[in-house]
Amino acid sequence: MSARHKARKRALEILFSADVSGQPLVDALEAATLRAAGEPERSSSWGYAEEIVHGIIAQGDAIDGVLRDTSQSWPLERMPAVDRAVLRIATWEIVHNPDVPSAVAISEAADLVNELSTDSSASFVHGILATIAEKAGEVSP
Repeated sequence: MSARHKARKRALEILFSADVSGQPLVDALEAATLRAAGEPERSSSWGYAEEIVHGIIAQGDAIDGVLRDTSQSWPLERMPAVDRAVLRIATWEIVHNPDVPSAVAISEAADLVNELSTDSSASFVHGILATIAEKAGEVSP
């Protein structure tokens, strides 16, 4: 498992726990940062996980707007929390992180929901993200 895959999974844990508990994402990141300081063996994945979460904090409204516009028939608030977190991560990567090819972000997202969510989540997430990637040239990073 690559360090970036582990980082996405760590970011997912932070987003998911904040979402489910109603905790502000900034507070969840701060708590995760304190835990990460005591886990030097996981340091290779922490930097990118932190970058993802900071990016989502900074661009959260825009990311949610893109997701709402793209998934008009399935409201963001009604999606499973895991799917919502994965979509936010991958949307940030597609729209705001030019270092990650869209195909990689989509593949990683599908892998995460295959592992952690419902049977139908992978195709749903893939479809949403493929549409976002297609429109990414119209969305300012």
